[in-house]
Amino acid sequence: MGAQLRVYKRRIRAITATKKITKAMEMIAASRIVKAQRKVAASMPYATELTRAVTAVATGSNTKHALTTEVEAPTRAAVLLITSDRGLAGGYSSNAIKQADRLTERLRAEGKEVDSYIVGRKGVAYYGFRERKVTDSWTGFTDSPAYADAKRVAEPLIEAIQKETADGGVDELHIVFTEFVSMMTQNAVDGRMLPLSLEKAVEEDGAKGEILPLFEFEPSAEDVLDALLPRYVESRIYNALLQSAASEHAARRRAMKSATDNAGELIKSLSRLANAARQAEITQEISEIVGGASAMADATAGSDK
Repeated sequence: MGAQLRVYKRRIRAITATKKITKAMEMIAASRIVKAQRKVAASMPYATELTRAVTAVATGSNTKHALTTEVEAPTRAAVLLITSDRGLAGGYSSNAIKQADRLTERLRAEGKEVDSYIVGRKGVAYYGFRERKVTDSWTGFTDSPAYADAKRVAEPLIEAIQKETADGGVDELHIVFTEFVSMMTQNAVDGRMLPLSLEKAVEEDGAKGEILPLFEFEPSAEDVLDALLPRYVESRIYNALLQSAASEHAARRRAMKSATDNAGELIKSLSRLANAARQAEITQEISEIVGGASAMADATAGSDK
């Protein structure tokens, strides 16, 4: 019985130590969510105005540009998947990977080949374990991305869409990331970044009751698009990285809170078992003492006769 009690106490000590770790991780994730939310909010005005500027240039001229012109029969697409570098975030990375798988299946059903670009060690490990080809990957910055990281990710993607498909280029560029809705809700979503959907952009601006201004371009609209569209891709990727970082911290906070609560319940359960084992041990000791005293009394009584 004593050995069983020692096992319970040892498990309680181990789970208590784990509970302290998960509680600390929960508090750290909660503090980082606020910073990530502020970064997302700060990036939105720039991304919105840049999108309007690109739309104005594209709609205000007759220039056919590689980054805004729809290919009649696209045959190749690039998919950028954003996951996390670290685990302990519930289903955050797995949900993004599943969304990327659904997008890939849809694109292949349309007759397109898919080039995969991965951000985050979890996505890289998933594709590597399943021996799937990855065109390029980046790791080490998912929990706190900087604009330089977005620029580094965007560079090969822009280069790929500017090439002909026969030379290893792509006709479309899609992105899969986790949209931050609230502290309790984060949704894995996908969207097409390029070619830029001008009709959708004009419709969004029109919904605000605004009219896109008309411009004259110097030296030319094509040169302006050459300068603006890479910035547009970088800003979209940066915003997706920031939203994914905020979602990762929120998912980790929720997972660590659940782990902390479960550890507390397990400690209570083990404490009850330990108390029961201790009570049984004490009862047995009392029984042995009473039995020994009774035997001695009987022995004494027999010797008196």
